[in-house]
Amino acid sequence: MITLIKDTIDNKDVDNLIEWLKTYPRLTKGAKTLEFENQFAEWIGTKHAVFVNSGSSANLLMVYALKYLGALTNNKIVVPSLSWATDLAPVLQYDIEPVLVDCNLDNLSVDLEHLEEVFKTENPDAMILVSVLGLSPDIDKIVELCDKYNVILIEDNCESQGTKYKGKRLGNFGLMASFSTYFGHTMSTIEGGMITTNSDEIYNLLLQLRSHGWDRDLSKEKQTQLRDRHNVDDFSAFYTFYTPGFNLRSTDLQAVIGIEQLKKVDWMIDQRNRNFKKYISKLKDYTWVPKEIEDSFTASFCIPIIAYSPEQKQRMVKNLMDNNIECRPLICGSMGTQPFYTEIYGRKELPNVSQVDDCGIYVPNHPQLTDSEIDLICKCIIDAI
Repeated sequence: MITLIKDTIDNKDVDNLIEWLKTYPRLTKGAKTLEFENQFAEWIGTKHAVFVNSGSSANLLMVYALKYLGALTNNKIVVPSLSWATDLAPVLQYDIEPVLVDCNLDNLSVDLEHLEEVFKTENPDAMILVSVLGLSPDIDKIVELCDKYNVILIEDNCESQGTKYKGKRLGNFGLMASFSTYFGHTMSTIEGGMITTNSDEIYNLLLQLRSHGWDRDLSKEKQTQLRDRHNVDDFSAFYTFYTPGFNLRSTDLQAVIGIEQLKKVDWMIDQRNRNFKKYISKLKDYTWVPKEIEDSFTASFCIPIIAYSPEQKQRMVKNLMDNNIECRPLICGSMGTQPFYTEIYGRKELPNVSQVDDCGIYVPNHPQLTDSEIDLICKCIIDAI
C-alpha cells in the first residue's frame, strides 16, 4: 500500500519521549508546552503561539475570539467553499452566517473576482483564508481586498505549514492563523494544533479561552490587571473565570514530541516540495496540475489532480486503488453541498468548486515517498487519461 501520509514521529522521537518520561515529569500542560509554543512562534516568525489539542480547535478558538471581542457586527464570515469541515463548522456552531466563496482553478484558493463581489454585496466582518494542500494564495491581493472592504483576515494553514509567500511563512498575514499537528501532517504531535498571532490582546484572550476562562496562563502583570478590575483576591482567583472559556489544552507529552519534530521539519518540508516538483513535471503535459503563485514556496501536503470529466476521474481512482495507492476526494469537495450546510441553507452551487467536486482527487505526498512510488502513481493517472 502506498499511503496518503506516513507518521512523522520516528523511533528517535519515541526514544526521546521515553527518556523524558523516565524523569517522571508533569504530563499535562506545563513548561514544555510554553517551550514548544515559543519555538513554534520563532519558527513561523510571529510574536506568539498558542498550543491546543487540534487544528480544528484552533479554528474554533479563532472564530470565537472574534465573536467575543465584538468584531462581528454584521455577524457574517466568508468561508471558502473548497475548505475543510472545521472551517465552516464553528461559524454555524456560533450562529454566525457563513458566506461561501468559490475557488479559483489555478492554486485552488479563493476566486478573487467572486471574493470582491461577496465583500461588496454581503459586507462580511471577517474571512477565513484556506491555503489548500500547501499551495500559497495570492496574499497581496487578498490582503488588499480585506483592507479595502474592512474585513478581518484569519488564516487556516493546517495543510500548509512551511509554505512561504515572498519569503515569509504563512501564518504572518492575518490577525490569527491556525495550524494542525495531527498524525501525518507536516509535523505531528499525535493530536494537536497551534494558533499564531502578533497581537498581545488576542494572545492573552486565547490563553484564557483555551483554559476555562481563568487567568493562570497569563503574565503576572495581566493577572494583576484582571484581578484589580474585578476585585478578585489571589485565593479566589484559583476559581475565577473572566471569559466563557473551553478546555482545549494539549499536554506537555505532546509538546515534547513537537519540540523534536521542529528539529527536522525543514527537511520534511523540503522533501515534500521536491516530490511536488517531480509530480508536476511528470503530469503537466497530461492533466490539470496546480500553478504556484509567483515568488512562493510550496510546502506540499498532497497532490491535487482535476480530471477532465467525472468518468476520467473514476478511471483514475480505479487505477490507483487497483495498484494499492490511496487517494481521496480533493479535500472534501464543495462545502455548499455538504449535508450539514444544505440542511440549514440549501445547496450552494458555485462553478469552479463544482468542477473540483465532480472531477477532483488528491494523491500521496510525504517525506518518505520514493521516486519509484511517484512514478507508479503518475503512471496510473496517465493511463487513465
